[in-house]
Amino acid sequence: MSRGKIRSFRLTRRGGGEYTKSIMNQKTREIIAKVQVNIPFRMLCETYLDLFMNLGLNPEIGLDADALDHYSTTEFREIADGFHRQGRSITLHGPFTDLSPGSPDPEILTVTRRRMEQLIALVPIFKPLTVVCHAGYDPHRYSYIREEWLAGALAMWTWAGERIQAAGGRLMLENVYESDADEMMPLFTESASSGIGFCFDAGHQTVFSKIPMDVWLEKLGPYLGQVHLHDNLGDYDAHLPMGKGQIDFSRLFAYLESNRRHPVITLEPHVEGDLWDSIAFLEKRWV
Repeated sequence: MSRGKIRSFRLTRRGGGEYTKSIMNQKTREIIAKVQVNIPFRMLCETYLDLFMNLGLNPEIGLDADALDHYSTTEFREIADGFHRQGRSITLHGPFTDLSPGSPDPEILTVTRRRMEQLIALVPIFKPLTVVCHAGYDPHRYSYIREEWLAGALAMWTWAGERIQAAGGRLMLENVYESDADEMMPLFTESASSGIGFCFDAGHQTVFSKIPMDVWLEKLGPYLGQVHLHDNLGDYDAHLPMGKGQIDFSRLFAYLESNRRHPVITLEPHVEGDLWDSIAFLEKRWV
């Protein structure tokens, strides 16, 4: 399995308008009500707000550096209040590009912490069920300082988790470049007071991990609180719609059912039409 590249989340408007209207049957509405859909804040404001509002979509709002630096508290509150008035659930996805929560460089840690402070300040406004952040460990970059990096990251995430928990949310740490579940385990086992949960990204595990899905779920299942769903062919983090790649999602659904786990489910399409393909997939394979 080759090491692919991860794409930053983007949902590109490409058709789909008429298609979405034609598939809004009862089953589709039930699925939509049960999932979150990722969307960068700027894209939500400038392109997709009407679509989300009119079709009942629950957003997982990406708050990257651009959003955190260029939008006001009033603008954030206006969007959040609109979803709250309609009874929608909100989750947030924190910034991650170039951040390193366990960096041995104090300047990098300063920037990472400042971005987390900006994110945490918005939790009382959005009232999210969860706040997803990339755990941040990359064995290709940090294996030679693994223990030092993990100690720093544990301090950062415990601090953030406690702050988010105090504000009414729950921090979820997502796997990206981690090759083995053991590389994330200390972030959960040594941070009990912060309520940190695990966000399992099936697409990232398929591309970047050396161990199968079943092992990830067996090891980190007790901490599982959220799942990110998208597909790929195993060579690149392509964010294909579910069923268009090689991931066997039946194994994931079987695990959730047999263990009676009900994590937050987030769909991560990069093209509007892919969202509806994934929803159609879930209609047939997920109860």
